[in-house]
Amino acid sequence: MRILVADDEKIKRITLANDLAAQGHDVVAAADGAEALALLESGPFDVLVFDLRMPKLDGLELLKRIKLERLSDAEVILMTAYGSIPLAVEAGKLGAFDFLTKPFRNEDVFPLLARIETARNATTLPEPESVEDAQGRIEHAVIGNSPAIRRVRRMIQICARSDANVLLCGETGVGKDLIAAVIHRNSHRRTFPFVKVGCTLFPSQLIESELYGHEKGSFTGAEQRRAGRFELAQDGTLYLDDADDIPLEHQAKLLRAIEEKVFERVGGVAPLRANVRIIASTKRNLLQKIAAGTFRQDLYYRLDVLRMNIPPLRDRSEDIPLLVEHLLRRIAKDRPVQLGPAALEVLQQHDWPGNVRELLHLLQRVYLIGSGAITADLLQAELSDVLQKPPPPQGAFQDAIGRAERELLSSALHAADGNKTAAAAALGMKPSTFRDKLAKYGLH
Repeated sequence: MRILVADDEKIKRITLANDLAAQGHDVVAAADGAEALALLESGPFDVLVFDLRMPKLDGLELLKRIKLERLSDAEVILMTAYGSIPLAVEAGKLGAFDFLTKPFRNEDVFPLLARIETARNATTLPEPESVEDAQGRIEHAVIGNSPAIRRVRRMIQICARSDANVLLCGETGVGKDLIAAVIHRNSHRRTFPFVKVGCTLFPSQLIESELYGHEKGSFTGAEQRRAGRFELAQDGTLYLDDADDIPLEHQAKLLRAIEEKVFERVGGVAPLRANVRIIASTKRNLLQKIAAGTFRQDLYYRLDVLRMNIPPLRDRSEDIPLLVEHLLRRIAKDRPVQLGPAALEVLQQHDWPGNVRELLHLLQRVYLIGSGAITADLLQAELSDVLQKPPPPQGAFQDAIGRAERELLSSALHAADGNKTAAAAALGMKPSTFRDKLAKYGLH
């Protein structure tokens, strides 16, 4: 679907737009109500997601313009840190589809989009999709003509026709997230949510809550019931990214949810249905982890039904010209780019330890430094700088962690409109811990 996200809070706007784009949607972002209105007048959208409090033109006024003046037939999802029942009722009367109160997880939007898409499909049934159409969409998403990437595309077609669990194996940066999303978008579950869980991102004590949700009062800071990723992905696909990082003590409950398709929220007793298709990825050899006693063998066999090995970029250097052309279109959009044969030769000779992700970041950097002119000399200078960069000085790592933690605390506090209890809950912290950290960084 084509989606417009409008929010003056930059971090939320960018992360939400990126997460929706990762679901396969065509997403456009606006920084205020006036910009959103201009975009609405320039072309049609299926769904509008915007904040109620925005400069120049607030969300409620924008909603009135959309519905009363019939500027768009799109469904509207509102988000705000200032939510109240009267405001929600007023927005509903004006025709808003639903209402989300900040802070919320980006994944909370996915079930709403699935309901909208299911309702549209029920009233307008699409023509049956041909095999050729599906193949064309996969070829458009997975770039390259090497034998290795052609094998990947054939496996995607097999995975898309099946409902079996999939295990994606490959180094960091090879595109496992992209391939998981492509499998989902070409499967029979494509009208339902695609929900990603970054298994590396959550500390051990929060993984259960993230996967299965929790009941109000189940632990300190659980001030309301919250749905987990299994619930959010209902009838769709749950993507377990870096499944090799799931702690051993949480693997038995995950195995049960996959085998028996039931689970309970943290602090709950009622069993909930888990009709989801599992796609998992790993950057490590799980058989070695099984031998070391850090990964359950029965869980491995449940995940490893259909396995796809995704090749590193160094093993398919013949795909680099096509990849570069594709990535530069994303980076430059409609702006001009100059790229000569000598520059391509430099790119094909590099080993790419960071794979496609490294290639993307290099092209972004060189495009900006060279003002659109990407030369062999500039590429060699950037690659040499990366390879010869000295190790960070002692203490630099802790300094970087401190800066990141301070920014995270500040963003959560801003998103919760200064409500420290709500901000702490959004970060999964005890309110007392949250306040201690605010004092540590001078945030009040």
